[in-house]
Amino acid sequence: MKIKEIGEFGLIDRITKKSKKKDVLIGIGDDAAVVKTKKGLEILTTDCLVEGDHFKKDWFTPQQIGMKAIEINVSDVAAMGGIPKYVLVSLCLPEDIDIDFVEDMYKGMWKTCGKYNIEIIGGNMTHSKQIIISITLTGEVSKKNLLLRSGAKIGDYIFISGPIGNGRAGLRVFQENLEDFNQVKKKYLEPRARLNFALKIAPYVNSMIDISDGLAPEIKHICDESKCGAVIYKEKIPINDDVRSTARALNEDEYN
Repeated sequence: MKIKEIGEFGLIDRITKKSKKKDVLIGIGDDAAVVKTKKGLEILTTDCLVEGDHFKKDWFTPQQIGMKAIEINVSDVAAMGGIPKYVLVSLCLPEDIDIDFVEDMYKGMWKTCGKYNIEIIGGNMTHSKQIIISITLTGEVSKKNLLLRSGAKIGDYIFISGPIGNGRAGLRVFQENLEDFNQVKKKYLEPRARLNFALKIAPYVNSMIDISDGLAPEIKHICDESKCGAVIYKEKIPINDDVRSTARALNEDEYN
């Protein structure tokens, strides 16, 4: 059996084991892990960006690559109702890469870290044939604000924090080398975590999730973990005019 036959989430299901440590409140299966400490609850998350898959140097500036690496991890902490704190950065770099490129990538990381009051406190570096960026982000969360995929209740309303589809639309614009569509391109190149919004609503909702992998699969994650179903009204999914225009130009369905 190959990974392509079961997919990323199918593989995760096969390798997941429940932690036996009592201080692990949430292990594998949510946007981030949560552990109990003497001072409270700590959040830990990690994510990778791989050149050629998650970014291309022809499309992204070095700063945009660094910014995205931090933003996507902040989004996971935000989805738990937490506050991001510290970052570890591991880099795999080709030996012939220009030093200025790496320095500019770090400028992007520090720029985003400054926005969220995060510190880069360590990491690792080694060589490879392509650029790989692995970010580990820690955070903290109060017990009353902790939100899990398993927290949804029958009768809950489902809300999205803003219009969706910009990531997919931006990717397709670059893939097809379309002119214009600058706003869609920018939102693809510079995604933004909804940290402040998440912290504001955390006390009032039962469950939250980062939907960077798409609305349908992420809703399914909540349903699976919460042992409930969901009804989605297609016409009520918020999609902005830029995304619709992009879909029309590509002769594609904006909902896909």
